[in-house]
Amino acid sequence: MPASIISFADRFRSPSVADLQRDERVAKAFEFVDASASRFTAEHIRICEIPAPPFKEQERGRYLAARFNELGLANVHTDSEGNVIGFYRGESETSLLVLSAHLDTVFPEGTDVSVRRVGSRLCAPGIADNCAGLAALIGLVQALNAGQIKPRGTIAFVGTVGEEGEGDLRGVRHLFTEGKLVGRVSAFVSFDGPGVDFITHQALGSRRYRVTLEGPGGHSWGDFGVVNPVHALGRAVARLADYHAPHEPRTTYNIGRIEGGESVNVIPQSATMDVDLRSSAEVELSRLEEFLLAAINRAVVDENVLRAASGRKLKAEVRVIGNRPSGETPRDALLVRTAVEASRALGVTPILNRASTDSNIPISLKIPAITIGVGGQSNDSHRLSEWYDPAGREQGYKRALLLALGMAGLV
Repeated sequence: MPASIISFADRFRSPSVADLQRDERVAKAFEFVDASASRFTAEHIRICEIPAPPFKEQERGRYLAARFNELGLANVHTDSEGNVIGFYRGESETSLLVLSAHLDTVFPEGTDVSVRRVGSRLCAPGIADNCAGLAALIGLVQALNAGQIKPRGTIAFVGTVGEEGEGDLRGVRHLFTEGKLVGRVSAFVSFDGPGVDFITHQALGSRRYRVTLEGPGGHSWGDFGVVNPVHALGRAVARLADYHAPHEPRTTYNIGRIEGGESVNVIPQSATMDVDLRSSAEVELSRLEEFLLAAINRAVVDENVLRAASGRKLKAEVRVIGNRPSGETPRDALLVRTAVEASRALGVTPILNRASTDSNIPISLKIPAITIGVGGQSNDSHRLSEWYDPAGREQGYKRALLLALGMAGLV
């Protein structure tokens, strides 16, 4: 941990979860959570019906900032990257606990985000990932207010931009490298989606590439024999598809998008693919990355040699569109232990796991960080058929409250 950051545990004794459960103010906050199901659901729906496509989270961000102001958070503002930040003030403002949820969804502009009710389910793109996390931020502030809780450490509530896809964690990256909170954050908790089982304390590293091959194009009959970028791209795809990725450490690859060409009888001028590489081990990720780059180069060379008589050559552009660092917050770190304790106190048997989330960035900087769900159930994440059922949501909100106060303390 950087010398400039003093953890909550070093500054004062953190209360145990058992101590918190006996506190009258926490009991009042829990009562508020139990009595607010319809309030939380209405908030959840309002958030979801504000579009937040990649790189266009501004409208949802403005709504979150307005709600933060209404609920009495201090110094509510939107930073230069688009993150929305507000402070629930404690006795100390030197070190901060950050509670965060990402504003963006994976769905493009124009997607219908109207929420439909099907039985107890709320159905809409993004309803779970991550409108559930954003609704929890607001619900937690309301619960703290209802219990009139004064923490020892200040809690920063943050809505981040750019967690999904090509956003490449740009919001949280800015928060920890350029924003005004740099050097002040003692611990970071990301609320991302439903459930209460998983505590993500290990960051899954990934590399993402956009590969574009370009040639002269032409007519499928009259210009036959000229270099073809789709043919070359196909060779690269075939090579990657044959790569023997190890099961341990787990390593994966995916070609998530491929496009090119104008018509069935036109030799394409360009072809593009987006590739996602992941591994739980940095050395395997680097090995897979080297294989991909070699496969692209070999495919281009083969096409140029095969079509050399045409006198034309393909050109390749390989651009990094995502680079997520790996690492982990140790199992015996106070943040992880408190999350485990809070889970068990509410009857949950937690599972410690690895994933790619906003926590990747602080973890890579050796700042304690985890990502947790906020209760409820869901399925079809990242699909138009995504749904969320609030059954069990109270358990998630209470766990988040216990975790926050277990780290920030009570006056």
